[in-house]
This record gives sequence, C-alpha cells and structure tokens, in this order.
Amino acid sequence: MSKDIRIKKGLDLKLKGDAEKVVSVVSRSKVYAINPSDFNGVTPKMVVKEGAKVKAGEIIFYSKNDESVKFVSPVSGTIQEIKRGEKRVILQILITADSQDIHLEHSKKNLKDLSSQEVKEQLLASGCWPFINQRPYDVIANSADTPKAIFVSAYASAPLTADVDFVLENKTEAFQAGIDALAKLTSGKVHLSLKGKEKSALENISGVSIHKVFGPHPAGNVGVQISKIDPINAGDRVWTVAPQDVATIGEFFLTGKFNATKTIALSGSEVKDAQYYTLISGAQISDLVAGKIKGDNVRIISGDIFTGNKVTQNGFLGFYSNTVTVIPEGNEYRMFGWMPFASPSIHSAQRTGLSWLMPGKKYAPNTNLNGEERALVVTGEMENVMPLDIYPMQLLKACIANDIDKMENLGIYEVAPEDFALIDYTNTSKLEAQVIIRKALNLMIKEVG
Repeated sequence: MSKDIRIKKGLDLKLKGDAEKVVSVVSRSKVYAINPSDFNGVTPKMVVKEGAKVKAGEIIFYSKNDESVKFVSPVSGTIQEIKRGEKRVILQILITADSQDIHLEHSKKNLKDLSSQEVKEQLLASGCWPFINQRPYDVIANSADTPKAIFVSAYASAPLTADVDFVLENKTEAFQAGIDALAKLTSGKVHLSLKGKEKSALENISGVSIHKVFGPHPAGNVGVQISKIDPINAGDRVWTVAPQDVATIGEFFLTGKFNATKTIALSGSEVKDAQYYTLISGAQISDLVAGKIKGDNVRIISGDIFTGNKVTQNGFLGFYSNTVTVIPEGNEYRMFGWMPFASPSIHSAQRTGLSWLMPGKKYAPNTNLNGEERALVVTGEMENVMPLDIYPMQLLKACIANDIDKMENLGIYEVAPEDFALIDYTNTSKLEAQVIIRKALNLMIKEVG
C-alpha cells in the first residue's frame, strides 16, 4: 500500500529567476563533451582514439571497475580530443559533432517478452546503465546486483530546478516504458514519489507504488523518500533513477536508439527571461546562455544551487544536470557584512536577519560564504534541516576522523552528499558537508566495498 510522506524539517529557499514554462530549442553545439568526473568512482578505459568517427550511442569508454558498464557518445561526429591530467587520468572527451546525428541502432524488442537478464543486457549495451544509481554510496549501480527496490523522485524540491511534470508532459509513453523496464530489474517494488497537493500526469503510471510527498526541501531528495518508505539496512542495495532518465530508458526500448536529448531549465536571478530549453547532453554552455545573461560578474552552475558544479561559458552541460542556474558572483565586499540587520535583501536561515519577517519574499543571493570555516559547531543547528533519522553533526565528525565503525553506526549507508546540501547553506561553522560525506563514502567503498 502506498503511503504519503510528510516532512517538517528542512527549508524552502525562495529565489528570483524561476523558469517560465515555455520551451525553446538550443542551436546545435559544434563540440560536445563527456566528463568522466560526472561518474563518481568510474575509471574510464577508452574504446576509441582521437580522430575516430562515432555514431550517437556508440561506446566511447567503459568502466575499469565494471567492464560491462558502457558510456556512449551523445552525438555522431569525430573524437576531437581526449584531455588528460596527471598520471594520464582522462579528464574530458571532446566530440566534434556532425550537422545531423546518425544513431547506432539496436533491435527493438517487446519489453513484455524480455527477461530480467535480457533487459539488463540491453541497458548495458545501449549506454543507459549509467542513469541507474545505487544506494548506499551514491554511485552507478553494480550490474551484478539485484536491488530490493527502485526509487524515482518526480518531486524537485530544490530552488529553481526544472519542474518534472512540465518536462515530461509529452513523454508519458516513454516514461511508462522506462518504468516497465526498471520493474524487470528488481524483486521488489518501483516507488514513484510525486509532489503533494498537485495533480500530476504521472499519477496514471502503472506498475509503480505512488507516494505523495509534502514538506520543504529536501523532501524531494530520493534519499529522504527511501528513509521513509523502505530504509536501507546492512547489505541492502537500492537503486535510484531520475525521471527524465527513466523516459530516456523508455525511449530506447521504444525506438532502439539512445537519445541524449533533454529539456533543462535555465534559471536564476541573472538570467533574462528564464525558461526551458531542449538540447543534447554534453552541449556547450555558451550555446545555451549566449545573450541570456544580465551581467558579466556571474556564477554559472550546471545543476541546482545546492548540489551543482561551477562551469564557465566554455564548459559543458553535466551528464545528470537538468538545470543550469545563473546567480551573482560573490566576490564583492559588503560594508558591515558582519552586521546581520545591515540588509533586508539577504536571506538568513537562523533569524539573524530580517528575512524571517517576510516569509514570501524572493531573494537573489550571490555565492559569498560570508565568512571562513570556523572552529565551532552550534548544537542542534544541523538537525533543523535534516529530516533523515540520523545525527548529522556526529556523522560528520566521524567522517572527518575516518572512523569507519562510527560512520556505520551513525548511518553512512543511508546518505548521499545531496542530503547535506542544506547543512552547507545553513551551518554557522561553514563546513563543506557535502565534500566531507563524498570523501567518507569513497573511503567506505575502498575499505568495506
């Protein structure tokens, strides 16, 4: 039986620059990129060399740790450059795109006739497998595992992120096919979470257990939903897939082609006429933002403001990004910045400013941290924005100390860096909680497996 999820702890940060629900098509980039850094824990082994011609959906590299997991080209074209760093670590693969895509075609098969193993083989061969992430550790799922459940969160609660219902309103058939494929991969249920109090076209999707989610961010985080619906115990494996990626998986089974086209929200206070755009994954940021940014002193983020990565206009859209956010850069000194009441235009999560008197006001924050890391931790502060049933402060301390036993006891298997994003924003100590958790998870992979 489905159950509603009600979250009280958290914070809804209201920001200027929501994307208007209008979709335009971005002109085709001349160059596309695949960044191995988008795939945590993956060591790429190249299949092609510089100068090679590739089709859209053709294998570019595979994971050294799991050779069955393939990564494919988003477009057809020529491998322009394989950028390497120290010890020849692959940093980026650049692809000069053809004027029109030629797709690598796979045979179309009826999902109803496929076994679990056959569906898995199709996903691995097509390049769709990297869309499937695993908890614990928040990494690409191990192809040898069978999860106890699969979770899809169609509630984007982070500020300025793409509205899932709007993005998928014309893709319900593909989404249903994706759900049907995922259902073949688990002995348990496929859980679909929707925003409470709002009607959704996804309410009619079959083969899923639907949950309505109520509450502030991070209620939309899949980790929060897992903890409320089917918590992870020792030895469990749970898989998660983003809604647009479910539709991409479904489209592959319907057409036999890997289609890396996605709809993203270009949002933020520094965007002129923020709206939605359709483009291909790995596209150059400059083609998206050209002529659409108000000023020069801005921060462009591939992703949302809490968990996204900083990119330049010469950078590229991340593999998992469904939002590009543009906000003011925080490199300007603010007079009397130490005085919390100096400016009513600044949001404060701790009631040290005036923002708590104006709950409906929208803000245009910059990237200024308003202070350096401090040798203090305010007791109870982190718990106010952490809806998971864990002790976040104690877990972070155990992670900093690399104390594996304490990390296990305090819930490291249940969390991902995104679950600590609000702590990054609100905590007085200025700790980089997401970085700490990511390092701790990597340590657990290395030491525990």
